Amino acid sequence: MRILAASALFVLSACAGPRGGGAPRDARRVQAEDLAVAAAVQQAQAQTAKNDYRLSGADLLEITVFGEKDLNRKVRVSQDGTITFPLVGSVRVGGLTTADAEDALAKSLSVYVRDPQVSIFIKEYGNKKVFVFGQVAKPGAIELPEETPLTVLGAISQAQGFTPIAAPDRTRVIRMEGGKSKTFIIVVSDITQRGRKDEDMVLKPNDIVFVPESMF
Repeated sequence: MRILAASALFVLSACAGPRGGGAPRDARRVQAEDLAVAAAVQQAQAQTAKNDYRLSGADLLEITVFGEKDLNRKVRVSQDGTITFPLVGSVRVGGLTTADAEDALAKSLSVYVRDPQVSIFIKEYGNKKVFVFGQVAKPGAIELPEETPLTVLGAISQAQGFTPIAAPDRTRVIRMEGGKSKTFIIVVSDITQRGRKDEDMVLKPNDIVFVPESMF
């Protein structure tokens, strides 16, 4: 398993490098794959964006009520989708976006607080996910199981395997650490044909698995 450390800015700048018929074939392939990876990162970020993500059990929320410091606190969503909050007791937020949850809590608080301004920030996701994009049969988000680790090949299997035009030996795992992205190259044939099971990387929450197209 090879590791390429790079920031998201580096990935995007690599995509903007020189193109054209004069570029070496390998350089053109790398540029095309970097562009596709950048798109996959944006897609994964969009799927966890504030306006799209639906709150669920075990999410840890940081709730702020403007001008009411005594009400500011961190609460965890229960498995039945509710939170317990001062003054109002139980409020159902499961299945809501954070914006809708802010409105629901503000409505409940309005009986006790004049024009409450509620802000909700997700400190910790209860349902942790990874994302599989590129040349797999069913790209998208996959929930990480709690009881067993999920590896790269396991995630690809859940995405119903490679497409006929996939390049498995150039599979990438993109992981954000310390505000920077780190890319791991997974050579699938080393795992499946040469018995290097330790190369089948265990995934962490929000990892992105990207399988490029065999274009050249």
